[in-house]
Amino acid sequence: MRAAAAADAVVTGPDRAETGAKARYGRPMKPIRLLLVDDDPLVRAGLSFMLGGAEDIEIVGEAGDGSEVAALVGEVRPDVVLMDIRMPTMDGLAATEALRKRPDAPEVVVLTTFHADEQVLRALRAGAAGFVLKDTAPAEIVSAVRAVAAGEPVLSPSVTQQLISQVAGGGPEHDRKRRALGRLEGLGEREREVAVAVGRGASNADIAAELYLSVATVKAHVSRILTKLDLNNRVQIALLVHDAGLLNEE
Repeated sequence: MRAAAAADAVVTGPDRAETGAKARYGRPMKPIRLLLVDDDPLVRAGLSFMLGGAEDIEIVGEAGDGSEVAALVGEVRPDVVLMDIRMPTMDGLAATEALRKRPDAPEVVVLTTFHADEQVLRALRAGAAGFVLKDTAPAEIVSAVRAVAAGEPVLSPSVTQQLISQVAGGGPEHDRKRRALGRLEGLGEREREVAVAVGRGASNADIAAELYLSVATVKAHVSRILTKLDLNNRVQIALLVHDAGLLNEE
């Protein structure tokens, strides 16, 4: 189910206007269930006021630390978790890693003050669907929540490239490349072409035009890639393609 939802994603930025998001995603049958996680009560209050005013978003819970998230998720069953990274007892990174291992995992959007620090990168590797900055305009955060609930990672192609260009850790570069290439060996030729295009930040429509495929076929390829590689979303595909050095071959 998660792979199918992510397959429909067009990598997009959180700066999409609210009206555009409404037009694209439409009104869901049920409100988006949102859990807020931040150690600052004032930040939580501001987010709750801002997001609770959207008729298609329901704030179902709040937490002040990552250690509270697992129990709350089991209790309130959110669709999306808006997660602060820096918290005192358990940070948002550890909480995200734990959440994304659950079979019924909600989507996670990281809330941060930085565009691309190492913790954001680790959260994306763990399966977070994207991130928004704490100083992001209210309408843009609402749009980001809607996008993630619809299966779209909240990252623009330019930010994706910025992030993957800063990837560090996980062993020497040669070892990372060898491991990444080994994982990608299981893909067919067309799937590999689609994966590389995703790594460049191309949308499904762009990939379809480039490879002379229908958009539906591209979605199917992305879904199979996610399943074969046991990945959560397109951002993780992009990171793996970058580690394998495939973007440098173009």
